[in-house]
Amino acid sequence: MLNTDDQKTAKKTLLRKIPHALYICGVKDINSDNLNGFTASWVMQSSFEPPLIVNCVKNDSGSHAMLKSSGVFSLSFLELGQKDLAQKFFKPQSRVGNKFEDVEFYTAETGCPIIKDSLGYVECQVVGSVEKGDHTVFVGEVINAAIHRDGEILNLESTGWNYGG
Repeated sequence: MLNTDDQKTAKKTLLRKIPHALYICGVKDINSDNLNGFTASWVMQSSFEPPLIVNCVKNDSGSHAMLKSSGVFSLSFLELGQKDLAQKFFKPQSRVGNKFEDVEFYTAETGCPIIKDSLGYVECQVVGSVEKGDHTVFVGEVINAAIHRDGEILNLESTGWNYGG
């Protein structure tokens, strides 16, 4: 039997081996024109019909509050090699000012920001959520999508960053 420290190390090591793509999750404030974005990696498809996506968001973030109140979010799919773009949105709480200042974006059906220089995007309407631990699991039904170009998706492992575990 492993001791407690060895178990913690094993959990951390193995959880970090779960593959994660990187996306920019766009959210909007329903009470103002404020838009926000953050790098999301705990994302997966959870249903074919209807098409559902699970997106896990840190509970104490401003983006969490915006997503919870608006009930919508977008996911811009980043391409391998767009680490610098992901970095602009990686730690939303430490950023000051307009994160989209030098990033071209547009809005579509939900009004959430979509990164113009991305592989494409999906927009989701929240249809359920579970608040457990330090993240909320939002289940979003895909209501709109578009492909900008073909390419290989950016993943967490390729950046050298660690998140989770």
